Amino acid sequence: MTTLENRPNTALLVVDVQVCVVKEAHERDAVVANVGSLVEQARGERVPVVWVQHSDEHLVRGSDDWRIVPELTPGEAEPLVEKNYGDAFEDTNLETVLSDLGVGRLVVAGAETDACIRSTLHGAFARGYDATLVSDAHTTGDQSEWGAPPPDQVIAHTNLYWTYQKAPGRTAGTVATKDVDFGGTS
Repeated sequence: MTTLENRPNTALLVVDVQVCVVKEAHERDAVVANVGSLVEQARGERVPVVWVQHSDEHLVRGSDDWRIVPELTPGEAEPLVEKNYGDAFEDTNLETVLSDLGVGRLVVAGAETDACIRSTLHGAFARGYDATLVSDAHTTGDQSEWGAPPPDQVIAHTNLYWTYQKAPGRTAGTVATKDVDFGGTS
């Protein structure tokens, strides 16, 4: 249903599952395991896996904290998009990568729920992509000392509102890891 022409394929977009980003994240191990399961499923179905990796003044490119968590290993042929803003499309080559792969539908997992996941979902949706959030494959740290709700509530709220996201010619929604259907893409 994407509004992007000639983009029949789906990709798994793995956002910022980096050592420092998920170090103290809510249910870190379960979420990383779910992301790993999605990566295996996508690879088995020949669905592109696109990795996103954040850096900024607090998360220095090339540092140990910046690296993808050791439980996950991007494949040599899998694109890795480096970003400096919350929205993985902002000032990156993500759109080009997805266009080259014929992708119009994204299945999104990663961190942090209340920052880069939300920004990237909205960025994708506004650009015409169908965007599905994997409800049990995203996480965030505890930002409650700055006024945010506890992480479990942030995750639950994000799942709630993304389930009902709507726009003309595009689909959104949430799905659990066990129910992900990449939809017979090439």
